[in-house]
Amino acid sequence: MSDGAIPRIERALRPLSSPPIDMPWNRDELEDLMPPALREAAVLVGLVERPSGTQVVFTRRTEHLRHHAGQVSFPGGAMEPDDAGAVGAALRETHEEIGVDATSIQPLGFLDPMATITGFRVVPVVARIDAAYQAIPDPGEVAEVFELPLDFILAPGSLFHAEVPWQGRVRRIAELRPWQGGPSARVWGATAIIIDNLRQRLEAVS
Repeated sequence: MSDGAIPRIERALRPLSSPPIDMPWNRDELEDLMPPALREAAVLVGLVERPSGTQVVFTRRTEHLRHHAGQVSFPGGAMEPDDAGAVGAALRETHEEIGVDATSIQPLGFLDPMATITGFRVVPVVARIDAAYQAIPDPGEVAEVFELPLDFILAPGSLFHAEVPWQGRVRRIAELRPWQGGPSARVWGATAIIIDNLRQRLEAVS
């Protein structure tokens, strides 16, 4: 996808005026692993317009965290009572985790809610981040902040699926192939599922 990417992505998203209230789109895959009640959470899928093209912001979590330790993720976490819905939670968590203030972020819309095996219903909020942002990672939560090119993420063949045995059945997991031009951290699981959902929504409006 060449630049001018963000307007097309915005057309593919669920509108900010209608926060998603439906069940996770991957519920059937994880139903036997999920607790009876899922805790609400939100993440920020941040898009940054660079001269070289649109980039996507990722974090690598520290190794001692209770959930998804050491994994690549989007900034985010559980919603709190004072949050203004998923957008408020995503903005708050982004500021807490990587030091980017809400004034540098323009929410664009939602992807579809998804479930995680750790018991969360996650609403991804897609947003434009000012290219002048300065990441200040919270060392208690984030080991690294990095960007990957949107063109690479969405290119045919960049995302693949594998079947693995887990908890008594074969399960399908998503993973992003390593990018040769920069960080080689493994992007898989919930983060790759969110990327897959973005790809699916873009295909629906192409």
